[in-house]
Amino acid sequence: MTLEGRDIRVTYGSLNVLDGVSLRVEDGMWLMLCGPNGAGKSTLVGALSQTVPYTGEVILDGKDAKKWSNRDFARRVGVLSQKNGVSYAFSVEEVVGLGRYAHRKGLLSRQRADDAEKIEQALAITGLSDLRRHSVLTLSGGELQRTFLAQALCQEPDILLLDEPANHLDLSYQEKLFSLIGDWLRSPGRAVVSVVHDLSLARRFGTHALLLDHGRAVESGKIDKVLTRERLSQVYGMDVYAWMRSLLSQWQD
Repeated sequence: MTLEGRDIRVTYGSLNVLDGVSLRVEDGMWLMLCGPNGAGKSTLVGALSQTVPYTGEVILDGKDAKKWSNRDFARRVGVLSQKNGVSYAFSVEEVVGLGRYAHRKGLLSRQRADDAEKIEQALAITGLSDLRRHSVLTLSGGELQRTFLAQALCQEPDILLLDEPANHLDLSYQEKLFSLIGDWLRSPGRAVVSVVHDLSLARRFGTHALLLDHGRAVESGKIDKVLTRERLSQVYGMDVYAWMRSLLSQWQD
C-alpha cells in the first residue's frame, strides 16, 4: 500500500495555496502534516482525498487516483474532514453505517453479512455505543467528530486521511482517539495522514512529518528530523521548544 503526492499545486485565483508539494506514505507510517495556519495542511488533505481540484499527481498503489472509481477509492481511503455539517435527523448508528456502502454492489443493495459487526466495532472504538440511537442533530461538536471518524473506520480503509481529528474533543477522548488510531495502524497494510496543530500530539504519535509553510514543504522525513528546534523556529517565527517547555513546567511538582 502506497499513497504518493507528486508536485501538488492548488491555486485560487492568484493565490498559490499549495506550491509543488510532494509526499509518500507507506505501510505503518503515520505522517503528521504540521505548520502554522494558512500553511496548506487541510488543502493538501483535500487534494489527496480528491475533494479539492489540483494539478500534479496523486498516486494510490501505483495508479492515478483520478482513475479510481469513487467506490474503489473509498474502499482504500477513509477521510475525516475538519468540518462535518449535517442537516438530517439520522441516528448516529445510521451515519456510521453509511461507511459500509463502499462495500456494497449498489445504493439499494442488501446489507452484507458482516456490516452489523463492523458498525458495532466502529461505535465501540469511538465510544459511541450508548449514543447509537441519538439524532446527529443533538450531538456536541466532539460527539459529531467521533461519529464521522467511526464512519471512516467502518469503511475498513487501508489509509486514513484525518483533518484535525482531535478537533472539539475533550482531553480524555483525544488520548483515547490517538491511541486507538495507533492500535489500528499496527495491522499490516495501513497508514495514516493527519493534520495536527498540537505539536506534542505530532511528536507523541507520528512516525514521520511534513512541515509546511505558505503552501511549500519546508522539510519532510522522520518526525525527529523534521520537528527540530531550528525548523520550527523558522516556520513559526518563535522558539517553539522554549514555549513548549514553559508550558510543561506548569505541571511539574
